[in-house]
Amino acid sequence: MAGRTMKLLAGNSNRRLSQDIAKVLDLPLTKANIRRFADNEVFVVIEENVRGEDVFVIQSTSYPANDNLMELLICIDALARASARRITAVMPYFGYARQDRKTGGRTPISAKLVANLITRAGADRVLTMDMHSGQIQGFFDIPTDNLLPTPLIDADIRKAEREVSELMIVSPDVGGVSRARGLAERLNADLAIVDKRRSGPGVSEVMNIIGDVKDRRCILFDDIVDSAGTLCNAAEALMQSGAAGVSAYVTHGVLSGAAVDRVTGSVLTELVTTDSIEATEAVAACGKIRQVPCAQLIGEAIRRIANEESVSKLFD
Repeated sequence: MAGRTMKLLAGNSNRRLSQDIAKVLDLPLTKANIRRFADNEVFVVIEENVRGEDVFVIQSTSYPANDNLMELLICIDALARASARRITAVMPYFGYARQDRKTGGRTPISAKLVANLITRAGADRVLTMDMHSGQIQGFFDIPTDNLLPTPLIDADIRKAEREVSELMIVSPDVGGVSRARGLAERLNADLAIVDKRRSGPGVSEVMNIIGDVKDRRCILFDDIVDSAGTLCNAAEALMQSGAAGVSAYVTHGVLSGAAVDRVTGSVLTELVTTDSIEATEAVAACGKIRQVPCAQLIGEAIRRIANEESVSKLFD
């Protein structure tokens, strides 16, 4: 690999993705011992010299979110104390991103707290993908790159669909319109919006469909699928409005609780996520869910950062 020297350190949250990124960059993963004490405390030993090196720590803060976040922080601290020249936290999935504002009295802004923790631990920059809301980048006082998954999803849709022009890209809520519009523009497809009302965490009710979806093949596009309630309700509403079929593309497949069963029993023909979060056994066994790899995108972004090249040109 050309350019400046760098090292890749993998946490335990998604080892397969870390190994795939290492293959893209033609680099070995840095030798490290990341383990737990009997009381589940995290202990990290970097088993290679990293003094003066440009080190990228790959760790999604997915379930178990607190354990994986603590592992990331301790890895960063170990590298800082070992005199690494620059430390980049590579977080394919940034947990706590949904807590990006006060939703009521006496509630936290946990995304800001996590940003502070990462910075104070010693990270010099952050690389993530499809952060829940763009303003979270402003919570960091260090450079932050937020990769867009649209090139991956665009390519997968074009591979799967014969007539892309007949598709209707649908945002499952008003907050995700800009994300869905970006994909619709790449595909030269029409855009529709699901107007929903959220009565509680993870509970939503579809109120209206904005756009004519009758006889159209609809693709729901969102950043996170957790309980899958919103997604399945939106798919049902689209079918009731006359859609010819509904599938979904979501960047981060959190898929907690009964989400897999919910998707299996829904009208969705398919749910496609990236592998930013490692698939559980239940997800891997579900015939309606599949993953598209994101290692190439993240690996190229890492290469560009290491070589002081533009990351935004990846999406031109």
